Order: sequence, then structure tokens, then C-alpha cells
Amino acid sequence: MPDSLAKPKTVAILGAGPVGLAAAARVLERGMTPVVLEAGPEAAHAVRQWRHVRMFSPWEYNVDESAGRLLAATGWNAPAPDAYPTGGDLVDLYLEPLATRTPIKDHLRTNSRVTAVARGGFDKLKSNGRAFEPFTVRYRDDKGAQQLKADAVIDVTGTWFSPNPAGADGLPALGEEDAQDRVAYAMPDVLGRDRARYAGRTVAVLGAGHSAIGTLIDLGRLKDEAPETEVIWLLRGDRPDKAFGGGANDKLAARGALGIAFSELVAGGKVHVEAGFAVCHVRLEGDKLRVATASGCGGRHVLVDQLVVATGFRPSFDFLREVRLSLDPTVEAPPALAPLIDPNLHSCGTVRPHGARELAQPDPGFYIAGMKSYGRAPTFLMRTGYEQVRSIVAEIAGDRDAAARVELVLPETGVCAGPVTSAAPAASGCCGPAKPQAEAKKGCCG
Repeated sequence: MPDSLAKPKTVAILGAGPVGLAAAARVLERGMTPVVLEAGPEAAHAVRQWRHVRMFSPWEYNVDESAGRLLAATGWNAPAPDAYPTGGDLVDLYLEPLATRTPIKDHLRTNSRVTAVARGGFDKLKSNGRAFEPFTVRYRDDKGAQQLKADAVIDVTGTWFSPNPAGADGLPALGEEDAQDRVAYAMPDVLGRDRARYAGRTVAVLGAGHSAIGTLIDLGRLKDEAPETEVIWLLRGDRPDKAFGGGANDKLAARGALGIAFSELVAGGKVHVEAGFAVCHVRLEGDKLRVATASGCGGRHVLVDQLVVATGFRPSFDFLREVRLSLDPTVEAPPALAPLIDPNLHSCGTVRPHGARELAQPDPGFYIAGMKSYGRAPTFLMRTGYEQVRSIVAEIAGDRDAAARVELVLPETGVCAGPVTSAAPAASGCCGPAKPQAEAKKGCCG
């Protein structure tokens, strides 16, 4: 069949967050057909969970160019590029209109949780002819089990709903799963909808990244309003100052301001610091929650009313058992990307722009992008995800030149400790408090 008569490719996009919707916009601009599967009842379901968080990066970094073109055709008024949105702003002013007022709306399927991806007619062992068959994507919606065929798949399901547990060994602390009514993850809205849970209580926050810092700052403000509130910072490392960031050297000024505000909070004594605290046990003791280290760690413990675990996130690969994947054993990111983001090698988030070449998997046409592509690494900037899917969609469309081209410059973090092997700067993308401004949303490891 001549190329001019060939049926346009179908691209399954798993997840309707900012990067998933950007991928859909790119697919449409390339004349292909996207099918966007979103597990939640609305697009941007994960972002809606952190509506209260203000982002580190201004609007100029948070609107994908292709998505912006689709919105412009509807008469959309773009937000001021230098303003800092909250997660709620991101949804209300950008993602919701993108999902409901542009042609993407005809390709979006909500309440559609992906359960499996495979090559049509091929199990994981079978190789001969495998690359020429479409993918089978199975999902469950309100009507039950469903299936679709796709020429390519972009997994942008993120990591928000699989947070790391409290245990220092990567496992839930002993008793953690039985104490869920006293444990919250990532960034609860301590000044808003969750205020009653924390006001006047003793609250411990575990972690040393931006999610932890943002929550601690908000708890400090809550203490101003409810002086009985006691705030304890639990961090696994022994260097609290490492959490203060790059300050004035950070080219994302709002992120630098976050570290400065936090250092002042600690210096002012509003936060009690417990450094070198490797959590091993969590259990109820009377009306308190006992959070303790193992006896081999000194047998320390604190008694609190509530525990916030802000130790980062991890990807889920459960539904990809029949896809041939290649992942770094440490970071759980694509192997070509892992050395650029491994926190054992870098602390500054420096990573050159990357795309289809670095993110391709052994099954041709399958890509992991967005925050999930960073695996367990604690750094991500939304703009990075937009560049990823621009390149990936160009590759799927057969435009190799565009796929290989770099179209992104990222701001420096101002914080580096350790060898930096890549040339182009990038930024960490963790959550912060409502004020000062902070970027979402990869919870940094503690």
C-alpha cells in the first residue's frame, strides 16, 4: 500500500497528566491518532491531589508548545509566562481546557485503568516477527475489561500513587501498614483540607527533599496559628544543611527561596531536628505513634500523633510483565538515562535534554516518559517531559531528524556535589509549599 494511503498510526498514551496530554497534542499535530487512557475520573487526576502546592517553575516552563497551539485555536488566554502556578492553577487554567476544549477530548478515555500491555499474539518469549505486530493494551473502564490495538505505546503513568515507604531499607517499616490512619505520604494539605488532622498535634515529617521541606514549612506556619503544634523533622542522613539547597545560586529563584525559608525555620527552633534517623518500626503506643530506629541504630524513637512520609516515589511496572523492558537495576530508569540522574552520582539534577533514543525499550515502539522515566531518581522538571514526548512522537512518525534534535535549555539548580558528567543543565522538580513558590512534583528521597 502506498504511504499516502496508509492508515495513520495509533498511539496509546497511558496517563492524562501534563506530559500525557502534551504527547497527545504532538500525536495529533503529526497526523496520527492518540488514544489517551486515564485511570482517574478526569484528566490530570494526580495533579489534582496536590492542588495546594505552588510550583518552582513559572508558566513559561509548564506549557507545552504543541498543547499551547491547540489551546490558542480555542481562544485560550495563556497565563503570564513569569507567574508561578499552583497545582490547582495548572489544572484549571491549562490541563482542564486542554483535555475538554481541544480535539484531545475526542481521544481521551477516563476511568480507564490499564491492566496489561503486550505484543498482539506474542508472549514475552516469542521473538520472530515480534517487532512488526501492534501492541495490545488492556484496560478496565465502567463497562469492564476492554482492549485496543496500538502501533506504539507511551507510558506516562507517573509515580504519584506509588510513594516510597518509611522503612530505611526501602520496605515498609514494621507496623507501618497497620498504622495507616496515622501516616500520610508526599505532601498533605496541612494548611487547608487536612488542617484538623495536624493542628495542635505532634507531627513528624520523614524526608529531606522538597516535599518534606515544603510540608515542614507549612507546619511551621500552622504552629504560628496553633501554638500547641509540635514539628519534628526526621532525616536519614546526618547533614541537615544539605536540604537547604542552592539558595540565591538556584536559577529557579522560587526553589532557592524555599531552601532559604526552611533554613530560617530550623534556625529559629520551630522544627526539632532528628538527624541520622533510619526508621525501622512504627507502632501505636497508647494514644501515640512510636516511630523508632532499630536497636542497632541506637534504639532512638519519637512519640507523635501523625507521621508524614515524604521519601520520594517509585515506578510501578506490574502491568508491563509481557513487555520487554530494559531498566537500570539501581534507579529503575532506562539504562541510557540512569547515569545522568542517579543521585549516587549527582546531587544537582544536571541532565542533558534527551528523548526517543535514550527512552526506547527493547520492544520497538514502546517508550516510558515523564516522571516514570526517572524511576526512583528524585529529580524531574515538567519541561523535560515535554521534550521527551516531542522527540518520541517524532520518532514514531518517522521523522528521525526531529527526534534527534535538541530543543530544550533548562535552568541550573545551583547545587552540585559529586561528579557531573553531562553538559546541559537541568533542575529538580519536587514539591514545595503554597508560599514561597515551588515546583512539582517528584518527591525527593530523604
